[in-house]
Amino acid sequence: MTTTPTAIGAPRSPYDRRKTTRGNYELYSWVFMRASGVVLLVLIFGHLWMNLMVGEGVHAIDFGFVAGKWASPLWQVWDLLMLWLAMIHGTNGVRTIINDYAQRDTTRLVLKGLLYLAFVVVVVLGTLVIFTFDPCPSDAPAHLVASFCEA
Repeated sequence: MTTTPTAIGAPRSPYDRRKTTRGNYELYSWVFMRASGVVLLVLIFGHLWMNLMVGEGVHAIDFGFVAGKWASPLWQVWDLLMLWLAMIHGTNGVRTIINDYAQRDTTRLVLKGLLYLAFVVVVVLGTLVIFTFDPCPSDAPAHLVASFCEA
């Protein structure tokens, strides 16, 4: 059985990629970064507008202001989307930086593991805070409860 020798390309010929990639994950990641960036701009500027420009402005922001906002499902979902998109967007960006600059596979694995752990912790805790926030707990001492809560 004879084998045919592989042809060697000319020095100036274009690079011929022989290794198959696992799909279009990096393309989808790139597109997501652009789309989520636009959505985040809308969410963030809407958040800033409502907090700083409407009503009494920055002087009105206190515990009662946040409690009043989070009493509305609209603002709960708004803040939740802002949290999730910002965390996914930021995690994806840091993942790209780790892939670009971490030279050893072990270093890359450890850094990505820490990154994903931080992502999960922040998203889970942030989601819990948004949906379980109670400004007027029934079993709290009276001197610790906000003034707008009924006794």
